[in-house]
Amino acid sequence: MPANRATCRPTRRTLLRALGGAAALGGLAGCGVPAAYVKPGDRAAADRSARERRLVFANWPLYIDTDDEDKSKRPTLAAFEKRTGIDVRYTEEINDNDEFFGKISPSLMNHQATGRDLIVISDWMCARFVRLGWVQEMDRARQPNVTRHLDPLLRSPSFDRGRKFTVPWQSGITGIAYNKRRLGREIRHVSDLWAGDLKGRVTLLSGLDEAFALLMQGDGVDVTKWTADDFHRMCDRVEKLVDSHHIRRFTGNDYIKDLASGDVLACQAYSGDVIQLRADDPDIEFVVPEEGAELWAESLMIPNLARHKANAERLIDHYYEPEVAAELAAWVNYVCPVPAARDVLAASKDKELAALAEDPLIFPDDGMRKRLAIARDITSGERTEFAKRWNSLAGL
Repeated sequence: MPANRATCRPTRRTLLRALGGAAALGGLAGCGVPAAYVKPGDRAAADRSARERRLVFANWPLYIDTDDEDKSKRPTLAAFEKRTGIDVRYTEEINDNDEFFGKISPSLMNHQATGRDLIVISDWMCARFVRLGWVQEMDRARQPNVTRHLDPLLRSPSFDRGRKFTVPWQSGITGIAYNKRRLGREIRHVSDLWAGDLKGRVTLLSGLDEAFALLMQGDGVDVTKWTADDFHRMCDRVEKLVDSHHIRRFTGNDYIKDLASGDVLACQAYSGDVIQLRADDPDIEFVVPEEGAELWAESLMIPNLARHKANAERLIDHYYEPEVAAELAAWVNYVCPVPAARDVLAASKDKELAALAEDPLIFPDDGMRKRLAIARDITSGERTEFAKRWNSLAGL
């Protein structure tokens, strides 16, 4: 498995832009323009799955296992195609949630097919699709593995109770990364970031959806039911830290190079990235603070009028077989949404693979799981106000 996968991956947990073409369109639809909403009875097309053994699957770059000798080969997809006879046209066309929203929203808004049977986007953006009625409810009768193996922590986010419309592809944690040797002490709480010895050596994530939950948790907020007052209190704290130059800057995934170079000693970070950073520098630690951290997911959805819905549902269920989930987890190194995959890796004769079963950033242990929560999503009515305030702080 390549050691530099995470540092080469483009940002998937990207910032929500308040301005710009894709974001402007997203804001219009997110505000619930009546013409954009699609009623349940108008979401499905005649399913051609039985006679057309194919589907189109749109995903992010470098977000699936590939063969070490031939990067064009994807072993887990090939296994599905061989077993089912279903041809999968796999495209790596999603580079940014808002950009992709802008790409397919005209079709969905105008009750037209997108040309895709399966897509993967971040859950905060999934919430927008679900609210607008732009995705189809899945038939769990075709997905026994999802029913049996989906991580209980991910089963019922506020935007999709019971996961009727979405199924996590991979998951992750937004926590704190720091260089223990350079800092000379441990970090256990969000408040530890504000200590004097870290002035000018701390970064936060620039995206509202990526940053807010951890910072609220540091204030003792239950992020499953946070309020506007909680949000503004958190922003007041951040504003003071910006004004005092305690916070060095706000970043996307470029926090990786800041931390690796030593320019930054502590930062908000994603668990999957830190696994790869630690391969190069074992002094880098990832912390789920005592107050808790956000568990997030990027999820599979079947857009309206998809022509091969049943085939897509079968492919989703394929990735919830523990053996397949283990193979994917071993390559992407994010939090695996299939806990049963842990036993598969633990039984491996390959020491490197077996070690992954003990990595809490792929399979969180019981103590860590108790501190993880899925944040309530930002509603369409809240987004304009909150994004305006956050973007002013982050300099966006």
